Amino acid sequence: MRPGYGLAAWRDATILDLTPSMRRTMRARGAGVVPFVGVRRRMNLLSAVLASILTLTLLCVSASGWAAARRPWVQFAGCRYVEQPYNDGDSFHVRCGEKEMVVRLYLVDAPETRLQHADRVREQAEYFGVTIDEALFAGKRASDTVREALRAPFVVWTRWASAGGRSATPRYLAFVEVNGQSLAELLVSRGLARIKGIPAPSPQGTRSSELRAKLYALEGDAKRQRRGVWATSRGR
Repeated sequence: MRPGYGLAAWRDATILDLTPSMRRTMRARGAGVVPFVGVRRRMNLLSAVLASILTLTLLCVSASGWAAARRPWVQFAGCRYVEQPYNDGDSFHVRCGEKEMVVRLYLVDAPETRLQHADRVREQAEYFGVTIDEALFAGKRASDTVREALRAPFVVWTRWASAGGRSATPRYLAFVEVNGQSLAELLVSRGLARIKGIPAPSPQGTRSSELRAKLYALEGDAKRQRRGVWATSRGR
């Protein structure tokens, strides 16, 4: 109740939000009972607050992406793969000198290795035209392929754009090169990843659209050759 207002005055100031029948009922009861008022007003206020929060969140995400896109690429050479239970085909723990981080590959999405995110596994299975079990098996193959490929020292390029995640170790979007080859291209060419994810130009200046075009060409070849997950595909 606002200072200087009696209960009846507060009731009369807010009762306008109610239907005629509700107003009559409340006036008949008098000021001895605290009225249930302002429903529409409160709902409108709640909607406005939620809309403001959503807008602010989108602005923060856009600003973060814009800021990351303006940062220079940072190169880490001689990086090492660090075994962790959460590693998979497109996201894994690395050590580059004294720096440790989890990297998430740009442009590609490897199948999940566990059914922890069932909706995502189902979506991936539908994309590849396979069963959920086959998608999970392909995810394990992608993870094994990355582990094997990264036995040798490799290069990580990043702009420090956050890739989210729940690990206590920072997780950043990155390009990874091993023996001069893009790890993303390696996965797609072997039928162990699809083209999906955050786009970005390469550190060498190749446009994102050109990188995606090359990946789609590699994917087409993998389909024709029935490599990886495409070996059992029935839908694409």
